[in-house]
Amino acid sequence: MATPTLDKVEAESAASPYITVTFRIRRFNPEVSDEAQWQDFQIEIDPKERVLDALHKIKWETDGTLTFRRSCAHGICGSDAMRINGKNRLACKTLIKDINPEKPITVEAIKGLTVLKDLVVDMDPFFQAYRDVMPFLITKGNEPTRERLQSAEDRERFDDTTKCILCAACTSSCPVFWNDGQYFGPAAIVNAHRFIFDSRDEGGEQRLEILNDRDGVWRCRTTFNCTDACPRGIEVTKAIQEVKRALITRRF
Repeated sequence: MATPTLDKVEAESAASPYITVTFRIRRFNPEVSDEAQWQDFQIEIDPKERVLDALHKIKWETDGTLTFRRSCAHGICGSDAMRINGKNRLACKTLIKDINPEKPITVEAIKGLTVLKDLVVDMDPFFQAYRDVMPFLITKGNEPTRERLQSAEDRERFDDTTKCILCAACTSSCPVFWNDGQYFGPAAIVNAHRFIFDSRDEGGEQRLEILNDRDGVWRCRTTFNCTDACPRGIEVTKAIQEVKRALITRRF
């Protein structure tokens, strides 16, 4: 086999899409220390790859103790929400080239929920708030013998809030939730909205009373953090305002 010439090697190196990127990850292991600390990892990676790919590379090739959640890796399950360069994002949807790889890329757990290890937080309070707003269709009387029909216009009324994937990016971007974890949070209100404005549902009044609580919808300060953080583009702040309006007018 012929030995590659120096010019050919240099040309191939110049054409390589890989660059050196520093990932600065906030590590926490309660079995080792009560304090979190930052740790840097330098890796060679194509900037068109995603942050999730970088985390996989670090875990599989450098440090197997790095802990984070991920599942579908396609922005559907919402399990890999984390703070990347100070903003809540899904690691599987964030391209390295879009977050300035020339500087260290910081990665840490989302805020407002207890960190269990590294990038993994305790999601139980988040899902409890979700369950508390009764995120399911409530109807009265006997089960129908045919499908519950709905017009396209009625379906469009709550179409935006059906997109929620329960990633907690919106709730954990909320300053009110950071300061008081008792607040229902944007995600729970969004999922209540989805049923409050569903023409087939008959549990709207119940949900409104739940959200009328001191830890409910009135805690929102309309900072728009939640809207900015939503990876599905849901107009979260608008949905919260519509729930507030429904509480005042009792029209929904």
